[in-house]
Amino acid sequence: MFEISWSELLILAVVTLLFVGPKELPVFLRTIGRYAGTVRRHASEFRSQFDQAMREAELDTMKEEMETMQASVNAEVMSARKSFEEAGAAAKFDPASITTPVSAQYNPMTGTAIVQPVEASSVAEAALPAPSLPAPSLPAPESVPMPATPGA
Repeated sequence: MFEISWSELLILAVVTLLFVGPKELPVFLRTIGRYAGTVRRHASEFRSQFDQAMREAELDTMKEEMETMQASVNAEVMSARKSFEEAGAAAKFDPASITTPVSAQYNPMTGTAIVQPVEASSVAEAALPAPSLPAPSLPAPESVPMPATPGA
């Protein structure tokens, strides 16, 4: 920061030794150390307050970004929910909406479907369950005589 070389420090040490004297040098260095410690503490407090202010500013920015993102996600979810509800309402079966039963067959030559009206009676018959067949009648089992066992 100050770019003081070793040679400059040596010159400062010699001048200080000559100016203060060897008897007062330990007291002088102790006082200089105390002042240096005080300056470091003040610099550290300033730096910590500055860092805290920066973190708070970043947190505010992050909070705003998260709220914007949350609003966007909520809007997308509501949009999807609305489209699912609309699709569900459109997919409900309404028997009254069927006017004429039709039969569709695919024509591979033209690539189109051939739609033909079907008689209502055949549609009703197709909707009915298949009739159940009666169970076959079996003759009653006859009593079969058991063969005699030898020695009885």
